[in-house]
Amino acid sequence: MSTIASRRIGESGKLIVFLHGLFGRGKNFATVAKALTPEFSSLLVDLPNHGDSAWTEEFSYVDIADAVAAHIAEVTAPEERPVHLVGHSLGGKVAMVLALRHPELVDRLVVVDIAPSGGGDVGTFNHLLSSLAELDLGAVVSRTEADQALQASIPDPVVRGFLLQNLRPSPDGYAWQPNLTLLRASLPTIGGFPDATELTSRAGGSATFDRPVLWMAGAESDYIDRAQLPLMRSFFPRTTLLTVKGSGHWVHSEKPEAFVTAVRTFLERPEYAG
Repeated sequence: MSTIASRRIGESGKLIVFLHGLFGRGKNFATVAKALTPEFSSLLVDLPNHGDSAWTEEFSYVDIADAVAAHIAEVTAPEERPVHLVGHSLGGKVAMVLALRHPELVDRLVVVDIAPSGGGDVGTFNHLLSSLAELDLGAVVSRTEADQALQASIPDPVVRGFLLQNLRPSPDGYAWQPNLTLLRASLPTIGGFPDATELTSRAGGSATFDRPVLWMAGAESDYIDRAQLPLMRSFFPRTTLLTVKGSGHWVHSEKPEAFVTAVRTFLERPEYAG
């Protein structure tokens, strides 16, 4: 049985699989998934070391992508495959690796505000995860109290709220549901990307995915640079770059209507050549 947790939204239409970012969970895409019904149904995945999915002893994009691919094959019917795949940030890198290694599972790919390379502000995530690690959970009696304790180190209430969704009651008080220790220690790997030898499809051949790809960037984010487009197209030759005005890194939550429209338009447009 799969060690990955997921939930379905919608009962009709082509299936979209959503992969969240660092310290997120599948339900981060619930609003988007509901907005895409009834034309599409969705599978919201909790990546390993997040949400209700199992923890691992080390972090590897290849291992995670292979595990997610196996989960998709396990929980979907043959007629539902290939699926559309949407990934944000860390989930975007997992989605890219999955599409390259398991192209038979993916029809169209949407990569949200991340590139197939190192880069992005890993320092920000190091600060955030360090702040969470320094929180004295033994002294916390409620999420409200945890929120107050984090105000000095994480002043943005939206960011605090996003992170605190991962705080869960336990028999010994409160605990972080994600594998905070592993994720914090693995930030250099999370900020990188596997080399070409690891990305090659298990069936052999070159590390390229020849189906349509939408590469979505937040205009106010520094995670994607237009200069990276040749690199993106070296893996995904049929990439279209779309920049969402007024959005930072969390495009789907900052500009949900624009995000849904872009995804729907991309997934519904007729196949094209080249």
